[in-house]
Amino acid sequence: MIEELLPQTVVAVEAYGDEGVDAPLYPEEEALVARAVLKRRREFTAVRSCARRAMEKLGVPAQPVLPGERGAPIWPEGLAGSMTHCQGYCAAALVRADDLASLGIDAEIHGPLPEGVLSSVALPEEAARVGRLTGELPAVHWDRLLFSAKEAVYKAWFPLTGKWLDFLEADISFSLDPGADTHGGFRATLLVPGPRVGGRVVDHFTGRWTTGGNLIATAIAVPHI
Repeated sequence: MIEELLPQTVVAVEAYGDEGVDAPLYPEEEALVARAVLKRRREFTAVRSCARRAMEKLGVPAQPVLPGERGAPIWPEGLAGSMTHCQGYCAAALVRADDLASLGIDAEIHGPLPEGVLSSVALPEEAARVGRLTGELPAVHWDRLLFSAKEAVYKAWFPLTGKWLDFLEADISFSLDPGADTHGGFRATLLVPGPRVGGRVVDHFTGRWTTGGNLIATAIAVPHI
C-alpha cells in the first residue's frame, strides 16, 4: 500500500500479520524492549525487520534503528525514512537523502475514530470537510484518514525542524483522483513557520492516501526544491 503512494526513488517494505515479529534484534534494540509487553515488542521488531530489508534494497548494510528525540527513528547516515505500524500491519520507507529531504508515512485500521477524538485533532474547517465528505462518500472513514494524514505530516516535519507540531497546526484538505473513490491526494497547509528546505521556506506539504482491505495509508515525500 505504502509504496504506491511514494516516488520511485523510495523503497518501501511492508509486513502483514505475524511476519517479522520474531526477527532478530541488535543488542542495543533488544535493551529497549527487554521489559516491554508482548504487543509492543512484536511491533517494534516487525517494523525494524521491514526497515532492514529496505536498507538492503538500497544497498546499505543492515543496521540498528534506535529512537532519537521524541522517538523519531535515527537512520544511517545518508538515508531519510519513516516507519509505521498498526494492528496486523507495519511498514518502513527509506530513500537516499540526496533524493528527498524527508518522508512521512502512516497506516491506520480503516474504521471510525473513537468518540471525542476528532474534536481534539481537527480544526473547525477540517471537521466541516470531514462531515461533508462523509456524506458524499461514506465508504471512506474520513475522520480516521484525517488522523492518519496528521501523523504523516508530523513524521515529515520533525526531521526537518526537530520541533513538535501540534495536530491543530496543520490544515489538511483532501482530493480524490479522477474516477476513484479509494485513493487521492491531500494538502497540509502549515499554520506555523515552516522549515527551510533547499533555500526555500516550506509552507505546506502534499501527500497521497489510499484505502485497501481494512487499512488506510498516507504518505508525504518532501523534495529538496
